[in-house]
Parts: sequence; structure tokens; C-alpha cells
Amino acid sequence: MALTVDIGVFAHDEAEGIAAMVARLAAQDVLHTSGLAARVLILANGCTDGTAARATAAAGPGIEVVDLPEAGKSRTWNRFVHDLSRAEADVLIFCDADITFSTPDALSRLVGGLGARPGLWVLNSQPLKDIVVHPEGLRLLDQLIAAAGGGLDDWKTAVCGSLYVMPADRARRFHLPAGLPVEDGFLRAMVLTDTLTAPEDFTRIDGLAGAFHIYASERTIPALIRHQTRIIIGSAINAACFADIAALPGAHRAAALAAAGADPDWLSGVIRARLPRFPYGFVPFGLLTKRLARLAARPRNLLRPERVAVALMGFGFDLIVYLRAQGAMLRGHGAGFW
Repeated sequence: MALTVDIGVFAHDEAEGIAAMVARLAAQDVLHTSGLAARVLILANGCTDGTAARATAAAGPGIEVVDLPEAGKSRTWNRFVHDLSRAEADVLIFCDADITFSTPDALSRLVGGLGARPGLWVLNSQPLKDIVVHPEGLRLLDQLIAAAGGGLDDWKTAVCGSLYVMPADRARRFHLPAGLPVEDGFLRAMVLTDTLTAPEDFTRIDGLAGAFHIYASERTIPALIRHQTRIIIGSAINAACFADIAALPGAHRAAALAAAGADPDWLSGVIRARLPRFPYGFVPFGLLTKRLARLAARPRNLLRPERVAVALMGFGFDLIVYLRAQGAMLRGHGAGFW
């Protein structure tokens, strides 16, 4: 019997590039490979720019467009996993609408890699910035961004939200709270701990060797600051959510998350109840010092002046972001989509 694969492509106001993305998806051999019954769902959620219409005009066989009125990646994740994917689906692929695939078999390789390792819950494709893949003629600022990027997280132990694959039955064990700013970090914790009911099991997540995809890097300081501020706020909110869920009896946690996925006010309630906290306020100190801690954990890097210089410049950037995130959350800006 054919393996059933549903591919969810998350698109929020992507009208400018969605037709090109549909063409890239149509060129993926996963839609034409014997033994795979694959389809693509373009999940146009809360769009105001005609994304759904342009995707529909560009779509061909095996590609469907779903126009969802409510925006939010975590909310859309729930809809894809629990409502829109086929009940008989064996594998779910999660994909952002603004990436470029490295090869025409990128998606089928992920499916095959997951099938070869039945113990996995998540298999990642490695995300690479365009300025890393194509370094020709870069400005000094772009070179600094390329040098600093990818230094904080290991793509093989994270959930790389722009492209990853899960067994459908395991994905359906989870719901994500509506409004999460950083849904992939939240999902990672749920996968590793089975909804905070067991110690972390790092054998559940891995990356597929040699598989990568390309995304457009931020190219200005203000854009980088805005992006990283969202990440820091999302990490702080995730920590508050974990504390709230962990306070429940273990047998009730999955049901509480399912309710949180359907309640647009749940996340703001958690923030009000659990933040700020003494002594760090809204954002834990560890999110500020993470880069320096990583440098110190590898003493050989302390002997490399270029590594030290990049880390110190990165810390200065992180400090600006940290203070902005504290201020934004003090003003009530936290829960929300994207």
C-alpha cells in the first residue's frame, strides 16, 4: 500500500512569492513517486494580500489551497494536524511558504529518512540562510550576519520550524496554544517530554544528514532586532506555559493543551498569571547570556580572536534585544501570531 503523505505549507501574507513556491512544490518528486500518495495543502491563514487567490491560480494536480480566516502559525498547525490532514495520513510535512528546496527530492528524502528510523518523532531539514549558501558579493553587514547566524542552536536537536516531518499519529498527540510567538520551540519541548510527563528523550528528534533548505536572511539591523525580539519574547512565553502545564496532574496535561489550542485567551491568561517574575522580570537572564555561555563551554574558541569578537558583538546585539523584549512585554505585547 502507498504511504500517505500530507504536506502543510504555512502562508501568511505571502502573495508576492506564493506562485513561485507553488511551482517549487510541483517540481518536488514526492508528488510523483511510486509508493507515495502525497498532496500539498497551501494553508493561507489570515491573509489580507490575496495569497489564497494567487496560490489557487498557480496550483496544479496534487496541490490544494485552504483559505483560513484566522491567522497564527500555532492555530494553523492545529487545524492542519487535527482537521485538514487526511485521517489515513501516515506522514505529515510542515513547511514554510518562503523557503527554497535544495533538490527536487528534498521532501521525498525526508519521508524516506523518517521511515528508516521508526523511533523518531521529528526529522529536520537543515535551515541555511541565503547569504551563507550564496556568499558572493556580500556587504560587511551581511558577512557579520552570516558569521553570527546558526551559533545558538543545533538544528539536529531543535524543531526547525521552516521544514520538518513527523509521523502523523505522533503529531496528533499534541496541540499548540493559540497565539504562540515561537511554536517550534514549544513543540520541541512537548515532543521530548511527551507533554511534560517524562524526562527529555533526545533520541526523538534528529536532522537528516545532507538535507537542507534555504531561507531569506534579514539584511538590516532593525529587521534583525524585530525578528530576534519576537524569538526572545516567544521563548519567555514558552517557559511560562511550561510552568503552567507542569503544575497540572500529568494525566490532565494533554487535555489542557487541547483546550488551550481552541481558546484564544488562554495564552494571555498564562502571561498575566506567571509574568513578570523576580528577579529577571519578563525574560529570563539565560536568554541574554546564552551566546556567551556557549562560547565559554568550548574553551578552544576563547583562543580564537575572531570567535571571541563575534560573540562579544553578538552579546551587544542580544542586550539590545533583551531590553526591547522586556519593554514590549511590560506594555502588554506578547501573545500573538507570527
